[in-house]
Amino acid sequence: MPSRNAEVQRDTLETQIRIAVDLDGAGTGRFDTGVPFLDHMLDQVARHGMIDITADARADLHIDDHHAVEDIGITFGQAVRQALGNKQGIRRYGHAYVPLDEALSRVVVDFSGRPGLEYHVEYPRARIGRFDVDLLREFFQGFVNHAQVTLHIDNLRGRNAHHIAETIFKAFGRALRMAMEPDPRMQGITPSTKGSL
Repeated sequence: MPSRNAEVQRDTLETQIRIAVDLDGAGTGRFDTGVPFLDHMLDQVARHGMIDITADARADLHIDDHHAVEDIGITFGQAVRQALGNKQGIRRYGHAYVPLDEALSRVVVDFSGRPGLEYHVEYPRARIGRFDVDLLREFFQGFVNHAQVTLHIDNLRGRNAHHIAETIFKAFGRALRMAMEPDPRMQGITPSTKGSL
C-alpha cells in the first residue's frame, strides 16, 4: 500500500497554518496552535485515530480563537483528503461510541465525497476555561467541507462540558480510523456503486 501522508499549508490574512498527517501512524501528535484546549482535543484525535498529526498555527488570537479553530479544521480536512487519495480499498464508513464518566457521544462518518454535518450537542456552559464551545462546531464544519465527508455527531448525555467535548473528539478519532482503514476484501476497489467517491 502506498504511504498515506500529506502536508498542507494554509496562509490567509488571518491565519498561517501547517498540518501534516500520516494516516497509518502510531497516534503521535505535536501541536502548537496557540489554542491549548484545541491542542488537547487534536491529541485525542491522533491517539484514538492512530493518526500522526503535526499542527502549527499562527492566527489573530488577539481578536479571538475563531479564525484559528475554523482554519485548523479546514486544513486538517484538506490534509486527510489529500492523504487518502482516490479512497480505493478503504472501509469508507466508520462509527464510534465513547464514554467519559457521565458523558457519552456517538460519531458516524462517511467518506462520501459529499460534505454534510449533523451536529447535535448542547453544552451546559459556554466556555471550557477560556475556550468558546461554539467554535467546536466551526472546527467540524471546516473539516467536513474540505475533507468532503458526511459527519454525524451526537452527544447522547453529559453534564460536564469538558467531558462532552472529549467524548466527541475521541469518538471522532475512532470513527475516522475505522472509515480510513484498508479493507483487505476491497483491495483496488472504490467502495461505491457509482465507481467513484
